[in-house]
Amino acid sequence: MRQAIDDSRLKEVETLYYKKGKSMKAVSESLGVSIDAVVYFMRKHNLKRRSFSEISRISFANKSPSFALKSGLSTKDKEIKLLGTMLYWAEGYKGNETSGYNSVDFANSDPDMIKLFMLFLRRAFVIDEKRLRVLLYCYSNQNVPDLVKYWSILTRIPSSQFSKPYVRTDFRTDGRKMLCGMIHIRYADKKLLIEIKKLIDCYKAKYAPVV
Repeated sequence: MRQAIDDSRLKEVETLYYKKGKSMKAVSESLGVSIDAVVYFMRKHNLKRRSFSEISRISFANKSPSFALKSGLSTKDKEIKLLGTMLYWAEGYKGNETSGYNSVDFANSDPDMIKLFMLFLRRAFVIDEKRLRVLLYCYSNQNVPDLVKYWSILTRIPSSQFSKPYVRTDFRTDGRKMLCGMIHIRYADKKLLIEIKKLIDCYKAKYAPVV
């Protein structure tokens, strides 16, 4: 490898690093030099290096999503897409830019709502089923294995993808009852969360515009 970069390649380095967002390693590979040569060249020409936040942003942008949007949806699937989006708007975790937790997370105790949300995920997107996780929330006087089996059948998510259940012992026997417990449906991909939030904003603009 040539261990020096000719000054005439300044524009090329700027294009690779700034415009194309390549890492210093990728720049060195494109130019056929060592990383040390790239570091020296950038210092020599006072080229500002990216901050850690910029590196994270570019890395996230270049990361391939684990899902795909389905196209050519039927009329029924379009209705499911709308209903599922509104359901997530009402009951789902939305997160924020500073939050360290950025997974899709829908929690409910109503079996019909859970079924509709799962239908939404599978009809509106092509998802990686192995990324799905379920957290069961229930009480100590309930049969945990039976509840796991119930929700596993209803969601069509294998019990092996269920996290350790959260079992409450401090509850009132005369309090609110959740006969089947409550579950969190989680999908670990920030890009899917962003896509669902985009859908929410789209439907809000269309059906509930700001006056």
